[in-house]
Amino acid sequence: MESNFTSPSNPVGFWRRLGAGLLDAIIIGLPLLLITYIITGNTEDNLVTNIISSLYSLLVPVFWHGYTVGKRIAGIRIARIDGEPVGIGTMLLRNLIGGIVYVITLGIGIIVSAIMVAVRQDKRSLHDLIAGTYVTSDQP
Repeated sequence: MESNFTSPSNPVGFWRRLGAGLLDAIIIGLPLLLITYIITGNTEDNLVTNIISSLYSLLVPVFWHGYTVGKRIAGIRIARIDGEPVGIGTMLLRNLIGGIVYVITLGIGIIVSAIMVAVRQDKRSLHDLIAGTYVTSDQP
């Protein structure tokens, strides 16, 4: 899988990635939580919210060239290391399999990923390595 990999262009570090995630949580997550609360009267373990959030993080980057709303505002996007467009398979590997790894490791994988993004030259986390992706900046 990594045979065509040379070096990601404009890799993005921890803080911009975190900022984009926070923007997604505020712009997409909070309104979604409010709407589903109004409809269902429940904020905890709301299946509708979880499904919509999962579909958002899975499908929006596929249809919007690696961007989510938060990533677009932050000027960053998910890209494949081989230069191909991000597809549904890539995002399933990145989100679903990456998420399973984080759950199996009881969250230790998340800490390892944060450290990897901070110290690796290519800024790739565990879920990036699993999916063959990296996060890049629009600006050089």
